[in-house]
Amino acid sequence: MPFRNLRAASLPAKLSRSWLLVNALKPELFGPALTSEADSVVFDMEAPIPQDKKQEARDNVVNALSSGMTGWVRVNPPTSEHWADDLAALNKVPGVRGVMLAETEKPEQVTYTAMRLAAGTPVLALIESAEGIENATAIASAPGTFRLAFGINDFRKDTGVGDDPMALAYARGRLVVASRVGRLPGAIDGPSAAGATSEDVNRDCRVTATMGMTGKLVLDMGSVDEVNRGLSPSTDEMSWAHELLDAHEHGAAMTDGSYLPRLKRAQKIADLAESYGLWNA
Repeated sequence: MPFRNLRAASLPAKLSRSWLLVNALKPELFGPALTSEADSVVFDMEAPIPQDKKQEARDNVVNALSSGMTGWVRVNPPTSEHWADDLAALNKVPGVRGVMLAETEKPEQVTYTAMRLAAGTPVLALIESAEGIENATAIASAPGTFRLAFGINDFRKDTGVGDDPMALAYARGRLVVASRVGRLPGAIDGPSAAGATSEDVNRDCRVTATMGMTGKLVLDMGSVDEVNRGLSPSTDEMSWAHELLDAHEHGAAMTDGSYLPRLKRAQKIADLAESYGLWNA
């Protein structure tokens, strides 16, 4: 069995839509996760791991990523006693594609994390608190920051806001704007609730896309396909782009000032669809 879905393995992480979190205490799930359609797989050594099991989780991940598997790793917060040990264990492990830093609140936390890893290892800043949201622009601009992600559940616990999209719009908007200011790839939204139906996931993806976010954390392997579809160019968008690009290729003349922006948008849709294996499907 291959260790990695070849399409997903070749996709740049800046374009990843689905970020599948896998419990680091369940190594039996590593293989299925890596051969799924998830664009990026994240071995989670933080949220689901009891304090007395942190070393076991760390050993599982290091063994997997030293034996041919590749993936991202969610490490413990920089304020925890486990952060330094996580980074020391992961430094120079060949299969580490990058780390997700839990509870990021300050820009220097990303930079210090990057400094403890092999040169060039990307750090995805998971922002989960009011302080983190307010510092989002500085975090996005910090040396080492690769992308921003939204930890919805902890943010709601920190602030007391509800799960209605309107209640979370300010935080999502801050991450989107900060990502643009920091010249980062699109922000990654938080996951749908555990046990969410396909309809729930599709609805959540519409919120994610409407807010301008381009990725989503995933807790359930069964939701990966819905997230990938929900955050890809739609069939209608691809048909429109095909039509415009074909006409342009055959010498269609510019008719108004909106032509070049429309052409640029069509090319962007085509490039994304091609990256996701959809353009000629």
